[in-house]
Amino acid sequence: QVKLVESGGGSVQAGGSLRLSCAVSGFAYGNGNGCMGWFRQAPGMEREWVASMFVDAGGTGYADSVKGRFSISQDRAKNIMYLQMNSLEAGDTAMYYCAARYGDRFGCTVVIDAGNFRYWGQGTQVTVSS
Repeated sequence: QVKLVESGGGSVQAGGSLRLSCAVSGFAYGNGNGCMGWFRQAPGMEREWVASMFVDAGGTGYADSVKGRFSISQDRAKNIMYLQMNSLEAGDTAMYYCAARYGDRFGCTVVIDAGNFRYWGQGTQVTVSS
């Protein structure tokens, strides 16, 4: 059973940085079809994709709104996925979720549909004050 647990959220002033972590268990690495990503949802808004990575073969994708400011990475030895967030803006305020799926690279880093991600964490809140 895949389990995802986020941590690292908090409150920060605009321009600051946070690093989110997603502890992963039960996920099958090494099959060439693993995909993990970060999504966020602000109050009254739909859940939106932030970043994702094709964990075995490589490749990352970022939403235009975070490109150049956020970076997704993984530590396979620790089974942790990270989201480094720099130059935070008030518009980044949201609940952040990590998610995982098995599938192809195109659906992982190019055309991302939250509905295709089967596994989700409980979320961690990020609040950016201006």
